[in-house]
Amino acid sequence: MIITFDKLPNNLEELKAMPQASLNEPEYGAALFLAVMMHYYVNKDETYAMLEYLKGPYGLSTFEKQFLADRMADGEHIVRSFFKGTSPDNDYTPTMPYTVETEKGYDQEIDGRMKIFISSSGADTKRHILLRHKVSTNQWFIEDQMLLAMIRAPKSQDPWA
Repeated sequence: MIITFDKLPNNLEELKAMPQASLNEPEYGAALFLAVMMHYYVNKDETYAMLEYLKGPYGLSTFEKQFLADRMADGEHIVRSFFKGTSPDNDYTPTMPYTVETEKGYDQEIDGRMKIFISSSGADTKRHILLRHKVSTNQWFIEDQMLLAMIRAPKSQDPWA
């Protein structure tokens, strides 16, 4: 599924106003995770509030905040690499509007969970995010993510370029 954002959310209210915030498709939560993480370097507290919404009943633990801090220490280019138009050569600068292409896992839904795969222009293999379906609201919430691992350095930071 291709998901397009004309504007990225800056706070919880803006996130909730987005059509994808219905979370009635697992791909919406996956793409919104990336949209929200683009705000991480601007305001971590607002980012955490938006992630709380995307995690639903799970909430965001102290461990997860520490994990995000560790992953994001390598630079914001990691998140940007998942948007269309990016590459190491253009320092992972996305084309506008922001576009994310998602792919459901091969096994589809298992025990109310689904893996959504997304390609990073800085990695050789797709990364995934796991979402869990809440039947009573027909929403898909983030359970775990494996998107923010290291990728190739942007050309401007690559000593071998």
